[in-house]
Amino acid sequence: MDPGELLDLLKRRTGFTQTHAAILKELGEVMAPIAPEVALAFYDYLGRDEELSSILHAVPGRVERLYGTFAAWYRELFSGTYDRAYAERRRRIGLVHARLGIGPRAMVPAMGLVQELSLEHLRSALRGLEVFSAVEAFEKILAIEVALVEESYLEALARGLLLGHRDVGEALKEGAKALLSP
Repeated sequence: MDPGELLDLLKRRTGFTQTHAAILKELGEVMAPIAPEVALAFYDYLGRDEELSSILHAVPGRVERLYGTFAAWYRELFSGTYDRAYAERRRRIGLVHARLGIGPRAMVPAMGLVQELSLEHLRSALRGLEVFSAVEAFEKILAIEVALVEESYLEALARGLLLGHRDVGEALKEGAKALLSP
């Protein structure tokens, strides 16, 4: 499915509205400053897993580069702009992960950590009723994020199977590689 169309579908299914987008944009002032802290916790978490650690450290300097990439991704969660370009960037993120062999069983639990740290910060930074609308908006965009990335995994897997790869891991990697090729 086209990334923009998929995003529109996910917005409808989650009930994500322009009000949620505006709330997230306002939250950027509170949330963007913790991006480096969340990135550090995220990669520390992944680094404790032998399989993921080997992927992270396969290329010198990869982890350090990823801190910046992650922080930019995290700040974009609070941009207030969730359009076709946003969805296409999420598709690419999923395909890059798939090409490296990082599938949903790694991504979903790691996103749980992002959710946990973010909600903890929201609850401590905000007061009163504003917490409820902030949590609602954040939960909705995170659900959309996970769905967009997971769809890219399915797209990569389907392509890899069409290319004749029968091993699921290999099909995921090779399908993503084909989809990322110009």
